[in-house]
Amino acid sequence: MTPKASSPLATSRRLVVKIGSSILVDEARGEIRRDWLDALTDDVAHLHKGNCEVVLVSSGAIRLGRTHLKLAAGPLKLEESQAAAATGQIQLAHAYQAALARHGITVAQVLLTLDDSEERRRYLNARQTMATLLGLKAVPVINENDTVATDEIRFGDNDRLGARVAEMISADTLVLLSDIDGLYTSDPRSNASARFIPEIREITPEIEAMGGSAASEMSNGGMVTKLMAGRIAMAAGCRMAIADGRAVGALGALIDGTARCSWFLPEASPLSARKKWIKGSLKTAGALTVDDGAVRALSAGKSLLPAGVTTIEGDFKRGDVVDVKDRAGRLLARGLVAYAAEDARRIAGRKSAEIERLLGFRGRDEIVHRDDLVVE
Repeated sequence: MTPKASSPLATSRRLVVKIGSSILVDEARGEIRRDWLDALTDDVAHLHKGNCEVVLVSSGAIRLGRTHLKLAAGPLKLEESQAAAATGQIQLAHAYQAALARHGITVAQVLLTLDDSEERRRYLNARQTMATLLGLKAVPVINENDTVATDEIRFGDNDRLGARVAEMISADTLVLLSDIDGLYTSDPRSNASARFIPEIREITPEIEAMGGSAASEMSNGGMVTKLMAGRIAMAAGCRMAIADGRAVGALGALIDGTARCSWFLPEASPLSARKKWIKGSLKTAGALTVDDGAVRALSAGKSLLPAGVTTIEGDFKRGDVVDVKDRAGRLLARGLVAYAAEDARRIAGRKSAEIERLLGFRGRDEIVHRDDLVVE
């Protein structure tokens, strides 16, 4: 399978695939569609072999769990949804593990809520964990932590969670596999004259008005949540596709460019969008003054190491935006600091190899990594 040049997936290096419950789980039996999952993981293995890092955001735990627990048909109470999620998540994780093990690929389960993507410290911890897993060639399988979530279960927002994950890990592509092949001017299932929209470069009020409600009782999301996901992804410089994932081999068809889908195409790349956000921060939490050696390193596009820092101002937290200045007070750069102010003061002027001894834990070698740094 060779991606066609016309397929944006041909150049993807870090991909997030969101899998809807209605396509993963057989509605009549309430069980995983094994042939579908095998085909999906075959395609993931193909991408993996081509050095594309893949993250899967998968629904389905509640539907699997309610079958296993023999819960009655119809809407579930919140506590029943949480019980079903707790049971179904084990089955879901095991299914992915078995399917990817056929290709010698390690699976990692990660449970998140939207709060984990919005609260700064939890965001950074989740981001670092997933970056480490990808560096170790594992495939993270992510789902909402439904056993503790409330609104997430009621509204079923794995579309937006997928976009938050893509934003978190600086993915270049997000694919939403659902039960519709893209965005239409209105719901094509109720309006035969609905027009297909193949490409979206900006989510305008007119585009938002095209959203509808979920058509499948198994799937809590709808076009509204997909458009919300598109807005998040595009702001992060991540392109997004809405594609019909119901057929066996749906991801493969998208990879080789034969599947119809709607592409949401941002102007910026993930890295440039991230740096634009850093540069646009109106208020910084502190400042780092650096020596002449660090000034030269920054001008050469390198990261800022603790050894080059001479003075620290402010009471910032890890992940806050800080200014980087030279000895004369001239602003050199702005970036996301990898250490809280107290820890940064303890390692300032010291070699990276000393960090673990000084702090009692091994953090990043850089106090500001070059990917988190915008040089003025």
